[in-house]
Amino acid sequence: MKRQLVALTALAAAVALGSPNAFAASGEPHWEQTGTSYTDTLGGGQGLASRADGSLLYRGLLDIPLDLRFKGWNHVGDPDIARGHVFDAYQGADTATSKMYAVTTPSGQRYEYTHRLNPGEKVNNSFATVSPDAQWLVSGEWGDQSRLQVFPAPLLNPSTPAKGGDLPEAGQITLDKPVRDIQGCDFVTETRLLCASDDASGTLFPEIRPLLQVDLPHRLDGRPVTGSVKSLFALPQTSICSGTFEAEGVDYDTKTGTLRAEVIPPGVCAAAATVYSYRQG
Repeated sequence: MKRQLVALTALAAAVALGSPNAFAASGEPHWEQTGTSYTDTLGGGQGLASRADGSLLYRGLLDIPLDLRFKGWNHVGDPDIARGHVFDAYQGADTATSKMYAVTTPSGQRYEYTHRLNPGEKVNNSFATVSPDAQWLVSGEWGDQSRLQVFPAPLLNPSTPAKGGDLPEAGQITLDKPVRDIQGCDFVTETRLLCASDDASGTLFPEIRPLLQVDLPHRLDGRPVTGSVKSLFALPQTSICSGTFEAEGVDYDTKTGTLRAEVIPPGVCAAAATVYSYRQG
């Protein structure tokens, strides 16, 4: 009985501290931190994606091409790479009536796909992630949300125009728990996504700036589906600078099993974003 009490006390303490190993004893998925690296925030602080050769693609405000800035696209979100194609999520001013997804082919040709906002849809375009079968693109809005948006994957899904154009929404992922300020998501399997939340309130989940897991009942097929949400652990918030941290993009490298998540530290330390690496234990 004493051993059980000690084990339960240790588990409760780990959960309270937001430890990646907090779920190990309960049999739930858990992640162990394996490394830390840094990247220039302006050149890579919005997100990252792993290439087939193992290198990383970063996105930051400096990566927005000049011609897209002239068109009003002033923010780029967390990117993804599928079959060698780079997917970028762009948004414009608060008064914009559309959002845009740019797809760059392995040869370097870029195509633009514009989605006109549906009634009630926010202008935010925080991230783009593509399903493992390369047929569906999942994206999300800022603030309090009970859904993730699903689109045919531009260029790779044959239902989309071959050289850019309009991108209507397909079936949504309705979340069984509300989420807040999702900065990036990435597929781990066909039925599981991991998402970085910048929510520091502690009201929706016990953890501050949690890494969330979204489980689907089946692979995406373009029809509405409900996702089950749970918080795994709090993203690290450690710096010599004091102030407010910001969770950013997330990436899962299917070849190596490496999960990476970006956090921008506060104050003058914000010039460099910290990239934390994890492996599933």
